[in-house]
Amino acid sequence: MEKDLPRILVFSTEKISDPALDLAGLMKLHYPPTVHAIVVPCSSSVRPSWIMHAFECGFAGVFIAADGSDCPYGETCIEKTAKIVETTHVMMREKGIPTENLKMAAVCSVCAELFVSQMKLFAGELADKTTNET
Repeated sequence: MEKDLPRILVFSTEKISDPALDLAGLMKLHYPPTVHAIVVPCSSSVRPSWIMHAFECGFAGVFIAADGSDCPYGETCIEKTAKIVETTHVMMREKGIPTENLKMAAVCSVCAELFVSQMKLFAGELADKTTNET
């Protein structure tokens, strides 16, 4: 069953969204086991080349768990992260990768249920897309 699930790479921020991922585990909330997380200091530190590398390595989707307005590194974090997504979308179009395969959402430190529902929804969308392509 796991081999049929799409692989998703999550960029999670160490002070804001990563505690939500940990909380999901503590609460025994389940999301697809094919979700892999990389912790970064701030969502605006993610580079478009990292996202593209994830797609090149076989990840079906990339999710940026952004700090939103709670970022301890600066007030413009969300705008900078949105610009990164915008730049990456251009690169994805050039490579023929659907832009819907990259998502960004603010995930606060206590938003475990939100994160889990986002991962289930995203995995379902990616799986449906794969099924419809075959």
